[in-house]
Amino acid sequence: QVQLVESGGGLVQAGGSLRLSCAASGRTFSNYAMGWFRQAPGKEREFVAAISWSVGSTFYTNSVKGRFTISRDNAKNTMYLQMNSLKPEDMAVYYCAKEAAPYGMGRGSFGSWGQGTQVTVSS
Repeated sequence: QVQLVESGGGLVQAGGSLRLSCAASGRTFSNYAMGWFRQAPGKEREFVAAISWSVGSTFYTNSVKGRFTISRDNAKNTMYLQMNSLKPEDMAVYYCAKEAAPYGMGRGSFGSWGQGTQVTVSS
């Protein structure tokens, strides 16, 4: 069973930056697309970004395009989310997740989740 551990959340002023990390256990990290999701208080969890298992194809929800960058380092079993120009509406608990089926593009179902890391943006 894979374990995902997020880190890097914190308090930042609007316009600032944070870099989230997601460390994965196991030897099959590189075979799976990975994604970031977020959940704000009182709201449904929403998709933020995903990266495919190979060649690093990425896609984003519209609200973060041009501000957030998802990447992965398969040698380190780690995925990242660089968040720039943060806005108060970005404030949420951010979760990393692994796509349920291997060799995907990150547009399918996600089957493993981390515990989340809080991102707080002050205005």
